[in-house]
Amino acid sequence: MQQIWAETALTADGWQNHVLVNVDNDGTIASVEADTGPAGHRTGILLPAPVNLHSHAFQRAMAGLTEARGPDPSDSFWTWRQLMYRFLNQLTPDHIEAITAFVQMEMLEAGYAAVAEFHYLHHQPDGTPYDDMAELAGRVCAAASDTGIGLTLLPVLYEHGGCDGRALGAGQKRFGNTPDKYAGLQQAAARAAAALPNDTVVGVAPHSLRAVTRDGLKFADWLATDAPIHMHLAEQVAEVEEVEAAWGKRPVDWLLSNHKVNERWCLIHCTQMTPDETAALAATGAVAGLCPITESSLGDGIFDGVRYAAAAGRFGVGSDSNIRISLAEELRTLEYSQRLRDRGRAMLATPDKSTGRVLFDGACAGGAQAAGRNSGSIEPGRLADLVSLDAGNPNLAGRSGDSLLDSFIFAGDNELVSDTWAAGRHCVHEGNHVARGRIIQEYIDTIRSLNNSL
Repeated sequence: MQQIWAETALTADGWQNHVLVNVDNDGTIASVEADTGPAGHRTGILLPAPVNLHSHAFQRAMAGLTEARGPDPSDSFWTWRQLMYRFLNQLTPDHIEAITAFVQMEMLEAGYAAVAEFHYLHHQPDGTPYDDMAELAGRVCAAASDTGIGLTLLPVLYEHGGCDGRALGAGQKRFGNTPDKYAGLQQAAARAAAALPNDTVVGVAPHSLRAVTRDGLKFADWLATDAPIHMHLAEQVAEVEEVEAAWGKRPVDWLLSNHKVNERWCLIHCTQMTPDETAALAATGAVAGLCPITESSLGDGIFDGVRYAAAAGRFGVGSDSNIRISLAEELRTLEYSQRLRDRGRAMLATPDKSTGRVLFDGACAGGAQAAGRNSGSIEPGRLADLVSLDAGNPNLAGRSGDSLLDSFIFAGDNELVSDTWAAGRHCVHEGNHVARGRIIQEYIDTIRSLNNSL
């Protein structure tokens, strides 16, 4: 039995003081007791740790390399994508494992306990499968074993290069599978994930309406059974126009009209929705997977968070392109985008909860649901996905209750994170991952080996 004691903690019953959390050997919270004496590991402020619900791990190594304007005078997501394709064709399995371990380490140090990896890099650069078709999924799993992060692995189905069914382009050949081949890949990925702790989840991810056929999407939904199903949806104006021309409806409208979207689904981005689509998505119980830093970086647009929240929509946050790993900044950017659009303040706050509390509660609940993970709150029976904040940090001086979350999100950043546990695995101590030095050196060695191609 592991014991964690906090001066104050945000439990399922709200803020409580002098809280002792007992954790079973399987990483599950056995009991939560308030008003107790110190015991075990002592910390200041204890919170449930959210899931990072959307990541493309390999893109972390591109951070800072796409800020010069490309040859097109109107630089956009689409020109960025061409640069990404050229980059990924240089990556070997060893590169991918080192990059993935590095970004997972950063996630843990930022306060995430788990990640849903939207894994679409499957094959060799020319599209030839590796001898083990789940070679690269296995490298993601190896990185998770190294870092201790909780993993929901989402192998991606990617069939063609656009709604017109065109063949995959040069930069997309590493992604491609038919539904039959994808079934084999998904099963092989599940075998690789079986070596990880039992909090690991394997789901499915049809990439987008641009990249899968109608039959492929039905097959992925069937293959998922009761597992999570994630998909990019309505991210870019050009994407919406392409889907509407080919499928007869806008992406969100088409999906909700043709599939039973429910709590197992996580729809990523959804920055291009009409008011009616926003309300309709909220009513399904699905999670909107928001990636505000990446959506800002790529000029995707602004998610209609105020309308979605008013309709009781569920959401979580992810780091997507991994240009910047910061739980606090993802949540801050989400709220600030609403303020900039609507010219107001505290846009997502409610009469009884501050902005930070609404954002944090939403990310915890939505992230856990999207990842198929029994986490998201500090209560018996849940996984011990926990993060502690440094009570001695000046940004938290004199703060209590919800103002601790407001100060973390709007005045702080990763330096406030003291410790992180993933299903009871104590991965971050005093702000640093337990294998920080080695993981960083392996990442630096990888970047140096890639320098000529980057």
